[in-house]
Amino acid sequence: MSIAFSKLTGSGNDFILIDNLAGSINVDSFREHIPKICLRALSIGANGVILVEPSTLAHFRWRFFNADGSEAEMCGNGGRCVARFAFEKGIAPRDMIFETLAGVIKARVLEEGVVRVQLTPPHGWIWRDRLRLDDGYVEYSFVNTGVPHVVIMVDDLEGVAVKEVGRKIRFHPAFSPAGTNVNFVQALGKGHLVIRTYERGVEDETLACGTGATASALIYMGSREEGQVEVVTRSGETLRVEKKREEVYLQGATRWVYDGWMRPESWQW
Repeated sequence: MSIAFSKLTGSGNDFILIDNLAGSINVDSFREHIPKICLRALSIGANGVILVEPSTLAHFRWRFFNADGSEAEMCGNGGRCVARFAFEKGIAPRDMIFETLAGVIKARVLEEGVVRVQLTPPHGWIWRDRLRLDDGYVEYSFVNTGVPHVVIMVDDLEGVAVKEVGRKIRFHPAFSPAGTNVNFVQALGKGHLVIRTYERGVEDETLACGTGATASALIYMGSREEGQVEVVTRSGETLRVEKKREEVYLQGATRWVYDGWMRPESWQW
């Protein structure tokens, strides 16, 4: 059976999106194929797969899977992509809500592919602590912005061994059993950050991470009740994070790359 899909990208994170409102795909069986489908060069290739399904709480429910097949609670860039997908497919209005494992997310599709999402309230704050690694200690902060994020402020972002250090922290016993994403962040000026992220589920550095950019901006803003921060991702694109008391917003551009049909050869090898 061939499966219709769309490929969208947000700030360098690319996703395979599938309309499963009719329930034609058995998700529990299909998820076994996701690691192969997400392999670049050998299949379609993506950072994750998103299935849009019916919801009794919102305009739709998503099932979001990382490239390794694990199901994630939330993904900021994926959330922006699925909002545009749902709007342009006529599944949801321009102002919408959709159901995730992290809770119900609000989104608004703006002009020219720009999407703004209101994330769930951040929680689990650790403002500053030390973590012991093999070669010493590292100072970090932590916040859950739908998924868990460690934030480490650095002076030289290009000098960081993101994959090596990020992997040690991601699997550190302090964050077991779920693990954590790891963000290395450098401040370039007032309200201006650059970021590199080791992403759980992808198990590598990614070109962008929306919830990671949000976590980094919130840690940078500290106790301020309101603020706005521009975060430059590894892809070179900029995400805007805005805090209004308990409300947190993520805004950035999306690209609708192509539509296609996924044949069984995508995963049968």
